[in-house]
Amino acid sequence: MTTTTSSSPTTAAVTKPPASPLERFRVPGGFALGAVLLLGIAPLVLSDFRLSLLAKYLCYAIVAVGVSLAWGRGGLLVLGQGVFFGLGGYAMAMHLKLADAAAAPGGGPGSLPDFMQLYGTSDALPWWWKPFENPGFALAATVLLPMAVAALLGFFIFQRRVKGAYFAILSQALAAALAIWLVGQQATTGGTNGLTDIQGFFGYDLNDPVNQRMVYFIIAAVLLLLMAVVRQLFVSRYGELLIAVRDSEERVRFLGYNPANAKLIAYVVAAGMAGLAGALFVPAVGIISPALIGIVPSIGFVIGAAVGGRASLVGAVLGAIAVAWAQSTLSDAFPAAWTYLQGLLFIVAVGFLPGGLASLLSVIRNRRTRTRTGETA
Repeated sequence: MTTTTSSSPTTAAVTKPPASPLERFRVPGGFALGAVLLLGIAPLVLSDFRLSLLAKYLCYAIVAVGVSLAWGRGGLLVLGQGVFFGLGGYAMAMHLKLADAAAAPGGGPGSLPDFMQLYGTSDALPWWWKPFENPGFALAATVLLPMAVAALLGFFIFQRRVKGAYFAILSQALAAALAIWLVGQQATTGGTNGLTDIQGFFGYDLNDPVNQRMVYFIIAAVLLLLMAVVRQLFVSRYGELLIAVRDSEERVRFLGYNPANAKLIAYVVAAGMAGLAGALFVPAVGIISPALIGIVPSIGFVIGAAVGGRASLVGAVLGAIAVAWAQSTLSDAFPAAWTYLQGLLFIVAVGFLPGGLASLLSVIRNRRTRTRTGETA
């Protein structure tokens, strides 16, 4: 008798209704639409200059995908993603600078990059530059080095249960420390100027517009691939655990899970994505410098996700592209006011629209429902 009665209300509450054909098509259709826009329409309608700008914005969007995972799902306000973006960018730039030096007239293996010939104090290549002559090592380092640093930092931070504003301040201080250290190492890192004037990309001349388009296609494909991977993480059991950790960490710990491990995975994966974005940024723009990885750029990475909607993958990506476009457009016209506008966007998004623009329709719909309910009552 007991078995028969338990089948109605309880079972109905936990059983999900079957998805409609429109809902089943929504995700693959959205990815197909994004692929058509990025890989088909954009290269046809945009000039080479505009396409290179879009490639730069898509690199920021890759960082936003990781921010959406760590902050949107895990509740980790990652204000220091510039560190991992810079590690990936410098790893790629070091290899490309060495390749340019080797390919220059009179150059060869072990040749010094141009800035070392100007500012260096030795005729020998620094020991920690030498592994980056190997393209395989450099490519692996663009992702594994940021992930290793994030794993080391995250292990101590999350095991010590550092969270909230303390975690945000700590991660941001790390970005400032790395930028300051890079500025002081002019002989080996290019100092304030960074690593500039990068000419080639694994044998391809970056001054050739055809090769620049190839770089754009690589960046767009990587963005779509990472969105698909993170989308699977969102709907997996790990994604559900991450949300539970965000909403009630103590309850998750009481149920026998270790919240530190769940947060560490999200932090490390987001760091790897930021490193990959930095590595792709270098051939797209031709430079990596401390100004691109310090406190202000790190906050800019988060603002894009906050404005678009940090819990929404598409919202975070579109927000990052929109904010980067606005920065390129408005910072030229209003260089002094852009920083304040950037801060205002962050405050408005976090304080008044936590779900970002992606949640705007649901917020309006909920308010209308509450208004109708109040009128009926």
